[in-house]
Amino acid sequence: MSVQNFFSESEKKQIVEAIKEAELNTSGEIRLHVEGSCKADVLDRAVYIFEKLGMHKTGLRNGVLFYLAVADHKFAILGDAGINARVPENFWDEIKETVIAGFKEGRYADGLSKGIKMAGEELKVEFPYASDDENELSNEISFGEK
Repeated sequence: MSVQNFFSESEKKQIVEAIKEAELNTSGEIRLHVEGSCKADVLDRAVYIFEKLGMHKTGLRNGVLFYLAVADHKFAILGDAGINARVPENFWDEIKETVIAGFKEGRYADGLSKGIKMAGEELKVEFPYASDDENELSNEISFGEK
């Protein structure tokens, strides 16, 4: 199965809508990247993808990557330097646990959507949405090896 077919079209739409909804709460930029396998450390791979997607180029350095390697069952959430400088060390833990709980029930799209919306809620404290906020990164899911 191609990694692009991991989610149904309605699940892809659900996740993109969750990203749009989350970004109404925050100036933060949220993306999801899905690939087949991750042979490296999951956080190292997430950092590599983060840079490949240009997520470190946001004005406030407030990009967030949800990274999933489906075949290897690896998942990470990575926030940029602007976020990590302002939030506690365990900031992503509850969100990650929520997403993984959905995964364990086989509800990948639901788990990701819920976690993405939680991220938007949590980020609005430090990075509130501004009326002149522009969408600096695509809301579309990116797939495959980069």
